[in-house]
Amino acid sequence: MRTKRQGLIVWFQHMKNIKQIKRYGHLIYVSKDLRYAVLYVNQDEIEHKQEKLNKLPFVSKVDLSYKPFIRTEYENAKIDKAKEYDYKMGI
Repeated sequence: MRTKRQGLIVWFQHMKNIKQIKRYGHLIYVSKDLRYAVLYVNQDEIEHKQEKLNKLPFVSKVDLSYKPFIRTEYENAKIDKAKEYDYKMGI
């Protein structure tokens, strides 16, 4: 069974604090120019981790990723006939 995970976007002030941010979840990406980091955290721990991160003096704000709540099953998706033909040929 897969654990439900959600992203946290942590806005910080200095790059030297990345090592401390890394302790709170699985670090995926860090932007040096815009000074933010993307962490993945279990959904059942997300509120606790968000509060802890907000209390750190070098963190400006913490945003939640809404990706787990977006519907990804699309209705009335029409298959392109040209692509379907290419798949059958093995191209």
